[in-house]
Amino acid sequence: YFRWWVVHLWVEGVWELIMGAILSYLLIKLTGIDREVIEKWLYVIVGFTFVSGILGTGHHYYYIGAPKYWLAIGGLFSALEPLAFFGMALYGVTMARRGGRQHPNRVALHWTVGCGIMSFVGAGALGFAHTLPSVNLYTHGTLVTAMHGHMAFWGAYAMLVLAVISYAMPQLTGRKLYEGWMAEWAFWASNIGMICMTGAFAVAGVTQVYLERRLGMDFLEVQKAVEVHFWALILAACLFTVGITLFVWNFIRYGMPSPEAVQPDGDAAVPAK
Repeated sequence: YFRWWVVHLWVEGVWELIMGAILSYLLIKLTGIDREVIEKWLYVIVGFTFVSGILGTGHHYYYIGAPKYWLAIGGLFSALEPLAFFGMALYGVTMARRGGRQHPNRVALHWTVGCGIMSFVGAGALGFAHTLPSVNLYTHGTLVTAMHGHMAFWGAYAMLVLAVISYAMPQLTGRKLYEGWMAEWAFWASNIGMICMTGAFAVAGVTQVYLERRLGMDFLEVQKAVEVHFWALILAACLFTVGITLFVWNFIRYGMPSPEAVQPDGDAAVPAK
């Protein structure tokens, strides 16, 4: 019971605030949007986060012996939780369009805006897809949960980290690592791979729910039936791995920067805006 007050409140009551602050910083730097405009959006997102995130914890209490009123509370406030992530996505896209600055580091902007969009899809939309009590009764503990979890973690956590790295590393090393093909390929390969992985989990999960929870088939029989979807999952994971490998290699292939590169007045330093 109390475990979820740590897990859930960190994810949807604390991390969303950190995520919004970091996205705001990156959007200010990459688009040139006014800080006051950013802050207004941030207040709205923070409001949705606190209103929905705290009582939305109730969707973890459905079937653990908690009082029945958690079914109503968890279902209602869980249904509101996607609004905060939708605000994140709308916030990122709108700020990117309204910003007047054409920053040369377009890859960092891709990761920043993509973070808002993918977190809405994974944590918001796919989370809502199986959070209502009447649906969660059948989907709890199935591959539908993995569908939601993979995309949510990728969008809300991993993409934000990669956005910060993409913006900060050229600043720290003086190298314009965002200009080559490798940075673009890393972004698209990893995201397409994750979307395909999520799709494989979705098809396998819905099939599992129908065969196991509705028809009453044995667990191992169902696992055999959905095995073909795991081959699709492996192929998608390979594409995802290619993207992440390209991202990492793009930043380590030159080795450590020379002392001159990290000096503001050094001859080897390359200004990065």
